[in-house]
Amino acid sequence: MNKIGVGLLVMLAAASLAAQQPSVQAGALADWTGQKDILMKIAKAMPAEKFGFKPTPPQRSYGEQILHIAEANVIQMGRLGAHAPVPQVNMRATSPDEVLKTLEDSFDFGIAVLKEQTDATMVQAAESTRFDRFMGPSTKVRVVSYVMGHTWDIYGQMVVYVRLNGITPPASQRP
Repeated sequence: MNKIGVGLLVMLAAASLAAQQPSVQAGALADWTGQKDILMKIAKAMPAEKFGFKPTPPQRSYGEQILHIAEANVIQMGRLGAHAPVPQVNMRATSPDEVLKTLEDSFDFGIAVLKEQTDATMVQAAESTRFDRFMGPSTKVRVVSYVMGHTWDIYGQMVVYVRLNGITPPASQRP
């Protein structure tokens, strides 16, 4: 084999190895996008007239649970220091259309923020906010992990809300 052939093989091997390397940024973006899909489906599963439903008086209503996720998404993903426009979250919204749009906007903001990141920036320090009391100083990847974990927690509560109303959550429905 001549030098050109050896060089070509080395380049192909390096490209193949690079293509197989996991990416923190790409993984976070894929997980965030998947979570958006699941959350939008369960948020839409509850009939509009039930967005005020509370299992017990001290709990949040279904719509308030959705807004709580949206607010956390915007606050925490904003800590990544991106240039994407920050959506407004009206925590007093009661219209199901406005609540659903707010949730979708919060996830779209997270997607835009994550697209601005690289593997190198994901391990840098996140911006500090008054919400540091939950985690303290953190890397950007830790912030993403935290807010996604928070959302899964609220998702679990939403599953109970829809089941109490006789609805099988979309993720539990058989095809």
